[in-house]
Amino acid sequence: MRQSWQRITALAVKELLAVLKDKRSRIVLVVPPLLQLIVFGYAATFDLNDIPVAIYNQDRSAPSRDLVARIVGSPHFHLSAYIDHDGQIAPLIDTKEVLVVVHLGPRFTADLSAGRPAPVQVIIDGRNSNTALLVQGYLREIVRDINLSWAQRKGQPPPLASLQVRPWFNSNLASRWFIVPGIVGLLTLVVTTIVTALSVAREREAGTFDQLLVTPMRPIEILIGKSFPGVAIGAIEGSFILVMATYWFEVPLRGSVGALYLGLFLFLLSAVGIGLTISSLAVTQQQAMLGAFLFLVPAVILSGFATPIANMPDTVQLLTYVNPLRYFLIILRGVFLEGSSYSDLYEYYWPMALVGLTTLSFAGWLFRHRLS
Repeated sequence: MRQSWQRITALAVKELLAVLKDKRSRIVLVVPPLLQLIVFGYAATFDLNDIPVAIYNQDRSAPSRDLVARIVGSPHFHLSAYIDHDGQIAPLIDTKEVLVVVHLGPRFTADLSAGRPAPVQVIIDGRNSNTALLVQGYLREIVRDINLSWAQRKGQPPPLASLQVRPWFNSNLASRWFIVPGIVGLLTLVVTTIVTALSVAREREAGTFDQLLVTPMRPIEILIGKSFPGVAIGAIEGSFILVMATYWFEVPLRGSVGALYLGLFLFLLSAVGIGLTISSLAVTQQQAMLGAFLFLVPAVILSGFATPIANMPDTVQLLTYVNPLRYFLIILRGVFLEGSSYSDLYEYYWPMALVGLTTLSFAGWLFRHRLS
């Protein structure tokens, strides 16, 4: 047993040195994850700010000016144009000079004073449906606040039914709180899979894989020795991104750190197993890199990182159950935002462990097949 662990340690050290001594590998480990973290953290957002808006105010009374001031003063909108007649609306929307036009009719204040509904026409560029829905939501919230403040000033009862919204877990509704924890899983998967996928393929290209097979090392020892660098590098990368998410992007870490790191360890095992399987099948590093990306692109799309899994077709949803990133994203967002603990996350631990055991066993079988 002692000799076995000495052989495994020697192979693990050799693998780490091979990765760290290679200039291209060092660049892959440091530069892309850092750049992607900054780009995703700041650029990837579901929030809309500085939406260009045009105002067509035919009323020009104090209540209508109050509504316009609230829209223009909102951090989500900026005033691009005032409109004098209907013919100006279509050209502004068609040329994308504005995204939304707010039209207040000449009887807006009169209807309000008489207690009648005072319509506000909102014309939105619908070429991007998601953006249009967000703009609609922002304006609905502003109009709701105007309604309540008008009723209070006039001593009138508020609307009989009104929604009082109190967001849970993300009280500021900042999309960065949702995206940045997901980046931990995304970048950890990319780095770990690529580093591991290149390990055996690099040996084959260098002609040292056959020498490794004739050593006293058993396939299980080779498997463990080649798994260690991927797990170690992934843990370091994941920890660094976790620190950045917490202290740089100020995403609250509310749950159990131990529960998070248990999920990270199981996730790394599954990623290493997938990487070793790809590496065992590939003959060259180019094939290994291509195989890694053939796995990574669908894995990210089917993980729920950007689009809800519930919105996918039923057949596609079945594929997500074998994707370890799906479960790790739930763990990350649960620990960060919901304050989840071990007991809350148990049902997401064992699928990653199962994927890891299956892929590592298959990679071990491939090693034994090479030895026979």
